[in-house]
Amino acid sequence: PLAAAGVVIAAVWRSKTWVDRYLPSGLGYAATVASLAFVFAVFTIAVYFCAVQVVFAFEQNWERFNGLYVRLTHWAGLWGWPLDGQEAYGRLIGAARGLLQNAYTTFAYLGFIALLVMFGLPEVPALRIKLRETFSRDEQREVLESVESIAVKIRQYLGISTLTSLLTGTATTLFAFAVGLDLALVWGVLNFLLNYVPVVGNLIGILPPSLYAFMQFQTATAPVLVIVGLTVIQLVISNIVYPMLQGRSLSLSPLTIIVALSFWSWVWGIAGAILAVPLTSAIVIACEAFPSTHWIARFLSEPDERKSCLARSRQGDGRQDG
Repeated sequence: PLAAAGVVIAAVWRSKTWVDRYLPSGLGYAATVASLAFVFAVFTIAVYFCAVQVVFAFEQNWERFNGLYVRLTHWAGLWGWPLDGQEAYGRLIGAARGLLQNAYTTFAYLGFIALLVMFGLPEVPALRIKLRETFSRDEQREVLESVESIAVKIRQYLGISTLTSLLTGTATTLFAFAVGLDLALVWGVLNFLLNYVPVVGNLIGILPPSLYAFMQFQTATAPVLVIVGLTVIQLVISNIVYPMLQGRSLSLSPLTIIVALSFWSWVWGIAGAILAVPLTSAIVIACEAFPSTHWIARFLSEPDERKSCLARSRQGDGRQDG
């Protein structure tokens, strides 16, 4: 929760300073918190909408789903992968119940993050004062530049991720409408939400609508078309559009992103997967600020992005002194 709250504060602080130009400080905090509450409410409604629609669709097509499951069990047995249908089915229902039971825990977790953000926003100006009282002028500049650089990276990452998520969700919805796949809007919203999880979210976003296509069309041609179309959408946006928008704003190498995603997912589960990239970017920027850890930033960054803004500013200061 602390890490997530820090990411949220870094993302919204620039908006807070913009609001302060037009409103008193107290109203500015209230407006910022209200905006975050609105985003949280929209996110909650979107998740609830997807869950209700998918559950209702499977209830309406239960016989088809059961027939598809039986055929899948038979196919797995032919390929030497014996699958106990009843046991696997029971596990599936148990997993679904577990997800529903954990929903309240998830919302409580998000509520605690919101509480930390609410009390953390007013502490940002106080943090600057504490830094001035604790460090010398040169140390102050380095620390403040590092913190600001981390905040900029987080805002850039979240902004680009939101834009590409919108593109992915819109393209998925339009494609589903074009091929006649039911729940087109649901699959679009699902892909929008999953796109915030790098790599893994893209893969998961393809599976549910593809499986539903097999259940809906009962043929091989249409589901294969759905799989190919969704894969093309994900590949184009992830490998062409996203790098073009990202540019040099995020200097992590692709391998670093995969490793970071695996590590933070192991540490914090789905929350770690969502926070993996901004947290790793923060670590890289912090490592660049110290000579003894600069080599870590070199290994984690792209080859042409090894020198950070801090390093360039130091070189500029050196030339001026010379």
